[in-house]
Amino acid sequence: MKPGLRHLVSIDDLSLAEILALFEAARGFAGDLRGWAHLCPGLISASLFYEPSTRTRLSFESAMLRLGGGVLTAAEMKSSSASKGESLADTVRVVGGGYADVIVLRHASEGAARLASEYSPVPVINAGDGSHEHPTQTLCDLYTLWLERGRIEGLNVVLSGDLRYSRTIHSFVYALARFGANIVCVPQPGFELPPYVVQRLSEEFGVEPVRADATRLGDLAQASDAVYLTPQKPHQLSLFTDATNLAAAALPLERVDALYMTRPQTERHGGTEGNAEAYPKLGKRQMASESLRDAVVMHPLPRRDEISSDMDEDPRSIYFKQASRGVPIRMAILAHMLGRIELSAPPQALDMRFYPVRLGPNPCVNPSCISRTESRHVTPLFKLASRLPVRAHCGYCSHEILAPLVGCTTTHHFHERDAPAVRRIRPDHLVFLRDGAEAAHLGFRSGSRSAPVG
Repeated sequence: MKPGLRHLVSIDDLSLAEILALFEAARGFAGDLRGWAHLCPGLISASLFYEPSTRTRLSFESAMLRLGGGVLTAAEMKSSSASKGESLADTVRVVGGGYADVIVLRHASEGAARLASEYSPVPVINAGDGSHEHPTQTLCDLYTLWLERGRIEGLNVVLSGDLRYSRTIHSFVYALARFGANIVCVPQPGFELPPYVVQRLSEEFGVEPVRADATRLGDLAQASDAVYLTPQKPHQLSLFTDATNLAAAALPLERVDALYMTRPQTERHGGTEGNAEAYPKLGKRQMASESLRDAVVMHPLPRRDEISSDMDEDPRSIYFKQASRGVPIRMAILAHMLGRIELSAPPQALDMRFYPVRLGPNPCVNPSCISRTESRHVTPLFKLASRLPVRAHCGYCSHEILAPLVGCTTTHHFHERDAPAVRRIRPDHLVFLRDGAEAAHLGFRSGSRSAPVG
């Protein structure tokens, strides 16, 4: 990657101060959408979309045109050289090597945007990678909350529907947690937040779920088996999630500031669609609950029948307004990534150090991870979550690496991942091992407590 080149792969790539500065810039752009064509003349954005899109692609292209730039569109990558077997790495090197000045990428494999950022000579913007993340939709959603409520910290935000496969939700909960909003999950039964998302909220943001009282949500929560809350000092950070092994004490939900509905992500279900009748539905009757009286209704669109058309004229429904705000916020993103505006905030993203897996098989078992779906040009990566016991996540898709043994490339000893000796192994010397046979095959021997570690 070029020195100083920045990408927007994850919502974590932006500091909270940068996000707020982007909101200010977007509000300025929204004041006169036709008044900014002087910012990006001669610059070109390439839309590389391996999956269908309407709002994301068109809003990015509208944003670039309104900034005075040009657009190259590959809206159906199946008709590109990808159908001939060209790798994603090669595609972005070609497109970024003279065709375009910024790449907006949507891909079916989780972690694809991170892989693209490793090879692209120009900024890469993640427009959705599998069921992993969708950071620019999150920026649009946060921007909408910020405009409607004047703040994000301390808001009570209910997330409802398919929370397992919605990449929008995953980026959104990370950002809400960082801002100190209270997160409430009312999923379709069986489609709760994925374990790796809940785990990250716990490990990096201190979020631990406990039972909450959902009765104030009325009919909205009647089909959901589990609604949970986590108060967290100093700003009462909270999370509603799955019921497994949680305390029985219930905390009441008094007031909701925003209700965010999602559609069933059936393109990713793989035959596990669940009971369609149990899918949360939103209409006038559900919104009659006292706690939802002042809640704005949001949806990333497209919708099916999870929001009744009788809600369209309700003043609390802002999902079409939310979609329109995708243009100014993406104008701000493009102008910033292309260096055409300076934000009144220093870049200070979260610490996201990744380490290559240099020995042994790929430890990520997620079949839709880019490290699995594209074998060429991909070196598996991992990110450490804790040292004792060793807990690590795939650097591309964020799924936990399930390896009971870890080795050290310096000593060629292997240990149980909760052995004290593991703490002294340098992260870049770690090797993840499935069992003793694999360890022996790779030349590792069992380590003793007194063995030196490097």
